[in-house]
Amino acid sequence: MKNLFKILSVVAIVGALSLQSCETTELDLRENPNALSKDQASPDFLMNQIQLSFASWVESFGNIGAEMARIDYHSGRTYENNFSPNTFNGRWSSAYAGMFEDIKALTPLAEEGGLDNHLGISKFIKAYVAITLVDYFGDVPFSEANLGGENFNPAADPGATVYASAMALIDEAIGHFNAGGPAVGNDFYFSGDADGWIKASNTLKLKALMTSRLVDSGAVSAFNSIISGGNYIASSADDMQFTWGVEELQPDSRHPRYRSDYTATGAGYYQSIHLMNYMLQNDDPRRRYYFYRQNAETPGQDGAPPALETLGCSLQEAPAHYEGFPFCGLPDGYWGRDHGNDEGIPPDGFLRTMHGVYPAAGSFDDSTFEGQVQGDGGKGAGITPIMLASTVDFWQAEAALLSGDAAAAKTAMLAGLAKSVAKVQGFGSLDPTADDSFAPDAAAVTAHADAVAAAFDAAVTAGDEDGWWNVMAQEFFVSLFGNGSDAYNFYRRTGYPNNLQPNLEPNPGGFIRSMWYPANYTNTNSNASQKPDVSQTVFWDTGATSLY
Repeated sequence: MKNLFKILSVVAIVGALSLQSCETTELDLRENPNALSKDQASPDFLMNQIQLSFASWVESFGNIGAEMARIDYHSGRTYENNFSPNTFNGRWSSAYAGMFEDIKALTPLAEEGGLDNHLGISKFIKAYVAITLVDYFGDVPFSEANLGGENFNPAADPGATVYASAMALIDEAIGHFNAGGPAVGNDFYFSGDADGWIKASNTLKLKALMTSRLVDSGAVSAFNSIISGGNYIASSADDMQFTWGVEELQPDSRHPRYRSDYTATGAGYYQSIHLMNYMLQNDDPRRRYYFYRQNAETPGQDGAPPALETLGCSLQEAPAHYEGFPFCGLPDGYWGRDHGNDEGIPPDGFLRTMHGVYPAAGSFDDSTFEGQVQGDGGKGAGITPIMLASTVDFWQAEAALLSGDAAAAKTAMLAGLAKSVAKVQGFGSLDPTADDSFAPDAAAVTAHADAVAAAFDAAVTAGDEDGWWNVMAQEFFVSLFGNGSDAYNFYRRTGYPNNLQPNLEPNPGGFIRSMWYPANYTNTNSNASQKPDVSQTVFWDTGATSLY
């Protein structure tokens, strides 16, 4: 995907964001499209708003999926209580009152003006959002949604029905992109390239088909048919991603993870001990790009003394159910947190490991071990990955394993790994002050790929089905750093990896198979009722029965 370097200034509604770069736009984008009447609204203003809201929305859901998959740190000692019905109020409103309403307002204007690309992008985004809502919540309003005064209490449609409607929208979007017509003034994803949008549309189909394969007997065949056609995101040059800017104020266009970590008081995130440990143990060449270590050692590790003030668990013994798993700390200064650790926030902002140059465009870890603040590293000009070529390779590996073709699965897995590593390494240049001599060389990259291949081969030779699924799944999850929604889906449909670090609480309750409905939905809609618990599965989740 081409980098999108633009300067925007948008006074945004909930979830709206902006983008800054080297290239300026002539449009005055300071007006809020939602404040305009329909006869005053500009298709380009609305399109800007839809695209920006979409980026924010994907980023926020990706964070939650990553927590569930141990890609990001998860703070809940019990699953059911970690995400309350209020957690998703803003995200729900951004979908229905934000993007869907903006798309509704845009559609007649675009139809009247023959703006097929506007229509195509809006239908793609609506389809993506609808699929994601089903993936996280299950049955959701769709056919009766956004009818205004005609229906203030829309009923939820079955998840399978919403998926079918989304697939129809994707086909309509492809038709619009093929129709030609004026390009969108500010296309933040493919810079006006309709072919890029067609590839993204077919890739969204791949995502929906692989996700729903357990309940759709024709899904894998349809998936393979699209692959055979070749018109999907197969090269990293075609990746769908949102590129953030470097502006700090009015509005802040930097990557959200950069904003939270590179502050005057230190890092705002904790990194997942599970992910850092896996990458450390396997000498993953992406490690210095994903994580920046502010401190050379972690209390209780490498001979360093425990520290109650900054890392209370360093004085504790690992719980019995953690046998065989890392607990509390890691060597070499990788200072993060265990899955489900809720011990509070000690004064460790300039000690804990923080986001690196990928995807947040922070600092590359060149072993300087210095506290990082606003303006360090890449200044926040990172990306939110949405659909990547590497992800498609891992979906192909999954399809191959389902058919019993271990050789094809290995080939696809290694292709995805290679694309992920190359993409991540390309971000090193965003940190102009880093010592790039610490960047892994070609030999290190090859050695890592060979080690992954050897682990997979050993499992195949031993007839260890869990082993080969675990190798593929762990590598898939590493490649999804920055957007964990596909990891959350994969984990629920397969149960792999089955060697994830468990929750710190021995009895955390059932794994979240779907999220609570937002309170602003159940409290204001007479046709809505809250779920009895979060063990309720979405329509496609009929696979793995034991998740933790």
